[in-house]
Amino acid sequence: MKTNLLFFLFLIFLITGTGCRNKGTHKTENQGQSDTSTVADTGFTGIKKYYSRNLLVKEVTFKNGIRQGLMKTYYQNGKLYQTFWYENGIREDTARWYFEDGKVFRETQYKSDSMEGSQIQYYRNGKVRARLSYVRGMRTPFLEEFTSDGKKVSGYPEMVINTKDEYNRNGTYKVYLVLSKKDVKVNFYRGEYINGLFIPKKYIKLNTNDFTGYLELKKTGIPGNSSVGIIAEISTGLGNKYLTYKKIDLPYNDLK
Repeated sequence: MKTNLLFFLFLIFLITGTGCRNKGTHKTENQGQSDTSTVADTGFTGIKKYYSRNLLVKEVTFKNGIRQGLMKTYYQNGKLYQTFWYENGIREDTARWYFEDGKVFRETQYKSDSMEGSQIQYYRNGKVRARLSYVRGMRTPFLEEFTSDGKKVSGYPEMVINTKDEYNRNGTYKVYLVLSKKDVKVNFYRGEYINGLFIPKKYIKLNTNDFTGYLELKKTGIPGNSSVGIIAEISTGLGNKYLTYKKIDLPYNDLK
């Protein structure tokens, strides 16, 4: 009887131990699968494909876990949409966007991960639609736009400035801003181009709505600037931003 009891206890021990070992092994395998799906491609070299609902959305070339070479993104129908070139994880050279028929509709130059140089937009017939210029990711005032038959676009709206001088009454000088074409959207900013660049975050936005702006200058009694600069960022019919600048001479030198 004692021998049978010992043998029975030994069997229970074996069964329990085996179950624990299997449970531990199963947990380790699941953890490994989770890591595979969430951890970046550290050390991976080659082309990795990314899918959404079984549709290929992107292909990225890696070298030792860092983006190196061509990256492609795709339309939902599988046609090529966009290409970027990477050097050591940084965008360089020319990025391209494509119509679904494979023709280029935009080219943008990059340097050190920022837009640097020209951006060229195209019509489906291959003719140039627009040319813009960037420096360190920021716009210059340069813009050329063309119709689909190659004619250069002109006749952009101009800034119209009206003022109201109440300096002697309440110490204010008011500036009202509109465009010569009142149905065109615009952003008005107080400021100057900085080293020839348009940098919106450095300016004071003056819009009262999508079409008008307003600036109220107040008497300070302290000599200051004799003028104020206004930049208008005008939406064009081709979806770009036309930049224009105007300096307003002030009748008093202590307005701020």
